[in-house]
Amino acid sequence: MRENYRSRQPLCDKRCNLKNTALLVIDVQKGFDDPCWGKRNNPDTESNIALLLSKWRKKELSIIHIQHCSVEPNSPLRPAFPGNEFKDEALPLINEKIFTKTVNSAFIGTELEDYLRSHGINSLVVVGLTTDHCVSTTTRMAGNLGFKVTLVSDATATFDRLGHDGTEYSANEIHKIHLASLNEEFCVVRSTTEVLREFA
Repeated sequence: MRENYRSRQPLCDKRCNLKNTALLVIDVQKGFDDPCWGKRNNPDTESNIALLLSKWRKKELSIIHIQHCSVEPNSPLRPAFPGNEFKDEALPLINEKIFTKTVNSAFIGTELEDYLRSHGINSLVVVGLTTDHCVSTTTRMAGNLGFKVTLVSDATATFDRLGHDGTEYSANEIHKIHLASLNEEFCVVRSTTEVLREFA
């Protein structure tokens, strides 16, 4: 029988100490605008991330940015390329923490977990790119490490994919399937509007 995430990890709401809740912004970088990735879903992702950043900044809550520094020679996210830079909607402020990574999980090869625990952060609100790669991998690991995780459905996005058998999957199909797989198992999924209301 599938264990219910909701019974183990309740969504952080007004009863929680918001000072213990960080907004984790994953890989919101210019390289994801490169046409090599294909067709994307959720065109409002960046504007929703900007809304959440504004809310966190007004409340002086913790914000953590993750930057993917690809080791692939031709990746738009490689440090030597302009695509490695953060998008304008998610530019870190001088007092906001940045971790760089080379793999999908923001916890691998970084000091993210140590930083969260040393700052008393036990709850994460996750946004960024892409739903099925770095966002999903980081969300799964955060849940396994015991953090309460809220994944914001319309503040993350992905691209069309081709399956191993040649089947074409739309970005929206992939996005929804990954949210369904993660919800109540590794996180709770909420919309930007719901999160803004809960963290008002």
